[in-house]
Amino acid sequence: MEKLRSIVESQRFERAIIVLIIINAVTLGMETSPVLMAAIGPVLLTIDRLILAVFVVELIMKFMVYRAGFFRSPWRIFDLVIVGIALIPAAGPFAVLRALRILRVLRLISAVPSMRRVVGGLLTALPGLGSIVLLLLLVFYVFSVMATKLFGGAFPQWFGSIAASAYSLFQIMTLESWSMGIVRPVMDAFPWAWAFFIPFIAATTFTVLNLFIGVVVSAMQAEHDAEAAGERKSIHDEQALILEELKALRVEVRALRAERDGEPVSESASTA
Repeated sequence: MEKLRSIVESQRFERAIIVLIIINAVTLGMETSPVLMAAIGPVLLTIDRLILAVFVVELIMKFMVYRAGFFRSPWRIFDLVIVGIALIPAAGPFAVLRALRILRVLRLISAVPSMRRVVGGLLTALPGLGSIVLLLLLVFYVFSVMATKLFGGAFPQWFGSIAASAYSLFQIMTLESWSMGIVRPVMDAFPWAWAFFIPFIAATTFTVLNLFIGVVVSAMQAEHDAEAAGERKSIHDEQALILEELKALRVEVRALRAERDGEPVSESASTA
């Protein structure tokens, strides 16, 4: 079992799985081409099944190594769910699940440590992001109601209802064709409309969205600092262990010298 554990936890095994995930992503993309499917479709499907079989064998090996501890790692559970979805028969009412096979590419997240750190940072940032989302929803609701009352009569296609106004304001917030597409036509009918849209852009695009970025960056930095602290502690523990071993070795050397010279071993030397 220890030999199997060394295989599963080896860098070479992890690299091989990463290579297979990338190959599988390429083959799944090629399957979307009618030309390629007509030419080498059976080959692509065979490669897909073989790689899926390797993923199943990998999970079985991890089950054998970790046993009940398999479910203590959220990343192993993530891999199990992704591979399990791929094993569902994609026929009849489940034909739509064929598109979900591409989710296997997401296994790169669990296989690449740097990606795991990014996801860990995002998950850490979720509590802070929740407050910002509520603030953004509140701002959107207030401005949507105002836009509907101000511009709904003249521009019902953009501001005829709260839902339509919210969608138009979302487009404006992303700065996608906001000026020539929406704001300037509105300003032709309401010259003062700039006094509404500019504060909205300032409050959302340049303020709230930057709060999102700040929270995420802060969480990722905290994740990086925690990992660095763990590595420093590990190095410190290893150094302490090495020092203890060196002290024990010195005691043994002194004892051997004393025994060779026929001298009694002092208690201070034996406990040094």
